[in-house]
Amino acid sequence: MIIAVIDIGKTNAKVVLVDGESFREVAARTMPNGVVQAAPYPHFDTEKLWAFIVESLAALNREHPIDAISVTTHGATAALVGDDGKLVLPVLDYEHEGPQELGEEYQTVRPRFKESGTPVLPVGLNAGLQIYWQSKRFPAEFAKARWILMYVQYWSFRLTGVAASEVTSLGCHADLWEPRNGRFSSLVESQGWTRLMPPVRKAGDVLGPILPEIAQAAGLRPGIPVHCGIHDSNASLLPYVLTRRAPYAVVSTGTWVVVMAIGARPVVLDEARDTLVNVNALGDPVPSARFMGGRAFSVLGGKSGDLPPEAIAEVLGRGAMLLPSLPEDSGPFPGREATWTVAREDLSEDAAQAVIAFHLALMTATCLDLIGAEGPVIVEGPFAANRAFLMMLKVATASAVLTGGSATGTSVGAACLAAGRAPEPALVTIAEELPPGAADYAARWRSLVAEG
Repeated sequence: MIIAVIDIGKTNAKVVLVDGESFREVAARTMPNGVVQAAPYPHFDTEKLWAFIVESLAALNREHPIDAISVTTHGATAALVGDDGKLVLPVLDYEHEGPQELGEEYQTVRPRFKESGTPVLPVGLNAGLQIYWQSKRFPAEFAKARWILMYVQYWSFRLTGVAASEVTSLGCHADLWEPRNGRFSSLVESQGWTRLMPPVRKAGDVLGPILPEIAQAAGLRPGIPVHCGIHDSNASLLPYVLTRRAPYAVVSTGTWVVVMAIGARPVVLDEARDTLVNVNALGDPVPSARFMGGRAFSVLGGKSGDLPPEAIAEVLGRGAMLLPSLPEDSGPFPGREATWTVAREDLSEDAAQAVIAFHLALMTATCLDLIGAEGPVIVEGPFAANRAFLMMLKVATASAVLTGGSATGTSVGAACLAAGRAPEPALVTIAEELPPGAADYAARWRSLVAEG
């Protein structure tokens, strides 16, 4: 069984073929996912993405005939679709500042944190705020909406013509769902959006066969099933939810580093520090925290790969650190400006890379502590290839650190929906140790951060 996974991240979009028996990725196509800086506001180029999806399905199907399709995307994104199935407004880029124009007004109607598990976030990171802003700023267009679709289900809808809601996206800091009660939030009811919300379906449900005209355009066999789909961080989590006993934590890395704890010790989440409650594919609440680690890595010019011992020794010996936060407006230290304790230009390039890796590991450890994570820590995605990150995370958490078997954990997780099962993840335990002094380095970082 060959499963095509449409995997749309904030930075890149992919169509990946996954073998449903071995769960190996057998082929993939990738394109950058940019933002259109044009009226009425910065938005995603959905038509360019759609053309890429159809072309990729066609090309990959010629290599390996496709048997099923699953979808996964980033969160904090919703699409407003009219009766004709077309967008009534472009799909807003969640990094656009516009929704904050109504931020204070929105506070009077949004659900409280204890209800929604959603913290107050900057820019458009609360999907509920996005929708509220669109309804107030573009009332004529909004009035034409038939469906509010979360981003994953927008693409499933385009493939099948069937509208659906799904809890992993509704529960992704959106203000739209009550994770502990399993129902739409008071915001949905008070704003009259209930009629715009399609029926809630499970992530693994088959919404329908692919539309005949799309199958023909892509050269696919008729009737290929398309599954409802799943939010990307929850896709990374799914194989572990289905196969592993608690407690443990999963660190999903990409543009965002999203940390999720299964079987966590009871803690009171601090909404001011970008903690939240996600909802996994089974509908269960999952304490979570996150920061824009992949974005920071890119901005800082981070590079993965092994670093020479001399670079590690230089950093530990000089106490060279990067204190949070980058970007400044998200994560556990919002509003804090990033600071190097030793000027970057005074470090060798390898040492600077070690500082970046250590910073990201210590930020991740902070997030794990905030959500009460216990047990081993499993790292998925690009950071799983960064040995300095993994070794410092091991020191900072005093826990076993393991890496997943795929660089694209989201795609494999989404494929599980179509396969109807999950593989036992092939995990590798990080055995390497940092030199003596690493624990003191981590403690010093935390001390400096606490001083503010």
